[in-house]
Amino acid sequence: MLALGIVAGLTATAALATSPAKVGAIEAAQNITLGPRPLFLIQDMDEGTQREHQLKETLMRCAAGTEQWQRRDFSIGHRGAAMQFPEHTRESYLAAAQMGAGIVECDVTFTEDKALVCRHSQCDLHSTTNILETELADQCSVPPAFDSETGALTNAEAVQCCTSDITLAEFKRLEGRMDGVNTEADTLAGYLDGTPDWRTDLYATGGTLMTHAESIALFQSLGVRMTPELKAPSVAMPFDGMSQADYAQKLLDEYRGAGVAAEDVFPQSFNLDDVRYWIDNAPEFADQAVYLDDRYDVETFDHRDPASWSPSMEELAEQGVKILAPPMWMLLEARPEAGENEDRIVPSAYAERAKAAGLELIAWSFERSGPLTEDGEWYHRSIDAVIDNEGDKLLVLDVLAKDVGIMGLFSDWPATVTLYDNCLNPEPTS
Repeated sequence: MLALGIVAGLTATAALATSPAKVGAIEAAQNITLGPRPLFLIQDMDEGTQREHQLKETLMRCAAGTEQWQRRDFSIGHRGAAMQFPEHTRESYLAAAQMGAGIVECDVTFTEDKALVCRHSQCDLHSTTNILETELADQCSVPPAFDSETGALTNAEAVQCCTSDITLAEFKRLEGRMDGVNTEADTLAGYLDGTPDWRTDLYATGGTLMTHAESIALFQSLGVRMTPELKAPSVAMPFDGMSQADYAQKLLDEYRGAGVAAEDVFPQSFNLDDVRYWIDNAPEFADQAVYLDDRYDVETFDHRDPASWSPSMEELAEQGVKILAPPMWMLLEARPEAGENEDRIVPSAYAERAKAAGLELIAWSFERSGPLTEDGEWYHRSIDAVIDNEGDKLLVLDVLAKDVGIMGLFSDWPATVTLYDNCLNPEPTS
């Protein structure tokens, strides 16, 4: 609009010279915008109970307000905004920040030359990048194989490409894509055409991969806090002389080297030994070290039965763990027989015992499931019997926030969590 007021006859170059300073994506991402999805979910909410009616009314009234949305630490960008953007890319991180995530995640692994990079797994390059469409495919741990006569892909289920297969320089030549492959395909094009139909490839036109150090610099410029996850190596450790402890230490050293305050970092790992290493060797990070709980994979573990938990909640606290982060479903229990004005979703025994032991809770991952009109979504498995529409996600969020008392929620689409926290907690404590 500014150019319209410039005297006719000036060239475009002159017009640009008189315009305000160029605004970049980082500045734009600092203006919080939430888009249409939160309103879509609010409209889809049930109103069968007093709680649901009041929650829907509160959120609708808040969504109609004109106040500026505020960035919230309660809203954690899971791999950025991975529901629609290629995960762990600059574009995904910018989207998460623009949706008001106060904390953003870089999952950390390493390359052949031991550089730390942002990837959800050391061996997911075949599904999250374009490596198979480049000459680097030949360097993969298990490169694609083709029938010599027909050209058909013969090992779709086995293909595996790891960051440790390539150098940092080679990693930086790759582009991010939406995570998903078709392991039943017999062509490379068919194999790569595996994005779930409830996501999109609209923004997957060349995601910019990030090193861990680059993610730190980006997050600093965006004004967000950081939660790096030390991923389990897929190679034998020590790796070229780097031990597991060296790996855990290197992650923290990159924050120290960048001058990031420890209070702005939430280092996390599924490996309890990593968390204990940080507690014992980096006391300034100890209070925010997060133990990610994946013991649901242990055959004898039952989140409903404290006797099956080893270590117990009390033992975790005694070891210095302050923050525990399980999947959402472990914190919730369904009550199919609940009356008309009773809660059909309540905190689980796991949630109650964790809080009783003094542990803070972070849950994962919101908006990482397909439509709840379909049964069997993993992240909602403990409450599948009492949810049946997309709007039920907001009830789940409300129970996690109010009844379980989580301190933060990972989300593949942070806008919804940002809106909720702005509306229900106008003056956050963090």
